[in-house]
Amino acid sequence: MATTRFRSPDADTDLLYKELAERDLQPLWELSGLLTAQPAARAVPYVWYARELRPLATRSGELIPVERGGDRRVLACANPGLGGAPYAVGTLWAAVQQLNAGEVAPAHRHTPAALRFVLEGTGVWTLVDGDPVPMAAGDLVLTPSWTFHEHHNSASQAMTWLDVLDLPVVAALDAVFYEDGPSDKASLAAPEASRSEQRFGGGPGLLPAADAGAATGRSPLLAYRWDNTDLALRGQLAAGAPIGHVRYSDPLTGRDVMPTMRCEMLRVPAGAVAGPARQTGGRIGCVLHGSGQARAGTETFALGPGDIIAVPSWHPLSLTAERDLDIFFTSDAPVLDALGLYRESDG
Repeated sequence: MATTRFRSPDADTDLLYKELAERDLQPLWELSGLLTAQPAARAVPYVWYARELRPLATRSGELIPVERGGDRRVLACANPGLGGAPYAVGTLWAAVQQLNAGEVAPAHRHTPAALRFVLEGTGVWTLVDGDPVPMAAGDLVLTPSWTFHEHHNSASQAMTWLDVLDLPVVAALDAVFYEDGPSDKASLAAPEASRSEQRFGGGPGLLPAADAGAATGRSPLLAYRWDNTDLALRGQLAAGAPIGHVRYSDPLTGRDVMPTMRCEMLRVPAGAVAGPARQTGGRIGCVLHGSGQARAGTETFALGPGDIIAVPSWHPLSLTAERDLDIFFTSDAPVLDALGLYRESDG
């Protein structure tokens, strides 16, 4: 694409602009919109509804095989404000992935980190660098950067879950690498627990002594089970908190589970309101249980189980629950924290 050629009624200035464009230079005094009073996200608040996602995922499962060349049967959320890019917000990829009964999505790895949030079903598990991790409703499962991973469905029915990746960030940094893994697609029996859980999932404050100082920048625990999340949320509400709000963390450091993505769960009791609050960076929300309304920016959306909501940077978000609302959120907050750019405010 040619560099923009600015114009001027003054002949000498116009000649200057012509020579600047020929040398791929631009005059700052003619540029606008580079520095804004507050973030000007291109993405818009948007919801992908489960009532539309589920039948489309099912049809994809009937028509599209999982095989080399694609490896995954995934429907990527494309925010209408991003000009056709397959991103839910400017910095996060979100998608619905379907794996049919008996299928194996073959191994690969990539530098973008990924997470899975399971909405319903059991019997699927993912192998992360040789560690078999079962997946069930309400679980958060991590696939850190550059780990080989493959998915197995040993159940008798299809399973669908939410994928979120930091792909837009890694792509913007020109740091995307990809590699196919072993092509053996033999399915194994579903494991009872991952090795990461056996070592690091012993409970609050309980860590293997040999690993107590072995932080790596991302969580060594690959699965965060719904039973534990639910227990923490119920405990907060029982102690008098108006809203249940937990952050998933690295058990070794207490920091975010991955360097580029923050994961949180909110429980808004029926009749209660969370927010409004805003923060820098994009957010992706996914409803696990309950129903209610979300107001993001100036848009209001009805929410129910399986719905996925995109909240662009600095758009205020409030949640009103009709039935107790459990909603999972992922954001790029760790990146902004590391760069000293994270901000949040009420309203």
